[in-house]
Amino acid sequence: MTATLDLTQQLIRRRSVTPDDDGCQALVSERLVPSGFRAETIVSKGVTNLWLRRGSDSPLFVFAGHTDVVPTGPLDQWQSDPFVPTVRDGVLYGRGASDMKSSVAAFVVAAEEFVRSQPRHRGSIALLLTSDEEGPATDGTVKVVDALRARGETIDFCIVGEPTSVDALGDTIKNGRRGSLSGTLTVRGIQGHVAYPHLARNPVHQLAPALAELAIERWDDGDAFFPATTFQVSNVRAGTGASNVIPGTCVVDFNLRFAPVSTVASLKERIEAILQRHGLEYELAWTVGAQPFSTAPGALSDAISAAIRAVTGRSTALSTTGGTSDGRFIATICRQVVEFGPTNATIHKIDESIAVADLEPLKDVYRGTLERLLA
Repeated sequence: MTATLDLTQQLIRRRSVTPDDDGCQALVSERLVPSGFRAETIVSKGVTNLWLRRGSDSPLFVFAGHTDVVPTGPLDQWQSDPFVPTVRDGVLYGRGASDMKSSVAAFVVAAEEFVRSQPRHRGSIALLLTSDEEGPATDGTVKVVDALRARGETIDFCIVGEPTSVDALGDTIKNGRRGSLSGTLTVRGIQGHVAYPHLARNPVHQLAPALAELAIERWDDGDAFFPATTFQVSNVRAGTGASNVIPGTCVVDFNLRFAPVSTVASLKERIEAILQRHGLEYELAWTVGAQPFSTAPGALSDAISAAIRAVTGRSTALSTTGGTSDGRFIATICRQVVEFGPTNATIHKIDESIAVADLEPLKDVYRGTLERLLA
């Protein structure tokens, strides 16, 4: 039993389904306050956020993560209770095992070990934890960032402990994420009898050519770090349920994951132009889920890449694929943000797990990064 495995198991036992923290952050505080960290809890609309900082000088290095987990799904499909950490054949099972209670535990143990070996380290170390990452993310990390910005605190380096590794621990780190723009399109027609189409106007038929054009549109070519922007339809709703009625409306939900070479304004403008060109009568409601962010190769990516190589022997790849993360909020006050954590093959799944053998190397990479930047 290592310190990292023990703490990961303690965190998994806490049923911290979004937005409930269930005492995870208090446990982290109890561990780090004796090492000289000052704890500050920020509560917003039932969401618990924790800011722990040691030191007041720059540079400020932050470990960021979340203590909340997604719901378990059907309990009878789990091989063991998702909130009873269980090791089978060298694998630790439990909700949050890889996303991301193992990273939180590794943060804590890495910080403890580093402070013991470097009690007079340069700069400052902090942890930022939220219980609202898996939820709407409106009262979590963004609230801590707002509080830090209001008092003039900025961050120099930040590692977000998201599970970024693909095939093996250390093969991938994220140095940015794409933006997310969603739309709900309502196309209006005229309801009628299918036998009398001349007395109706079918919004599904009208939408189809425009939707086909949107689906094949090339929005941009991406850039050195980002793939091209993508457009995907997630839901289509029309009809009354009867097979002999032409619907009066058709509603489509869609999403664009966009590279920094495109903007929210330019994407909206291009989509509206296509819809208008097809002569649709429509309404369109937009939601900006995230702005893209990226960190160019520099001190932080160099330090964590070197730590990964020293611990695992692997060369790591920079990537910006995947969904959104709380890095999008931190990037507004931080010069360099990367994400690194365990393999992501089982996140959000039944029987979520992590190889026990990956826990100490994960902690060692975090500690090695601290040593390269603050020792």
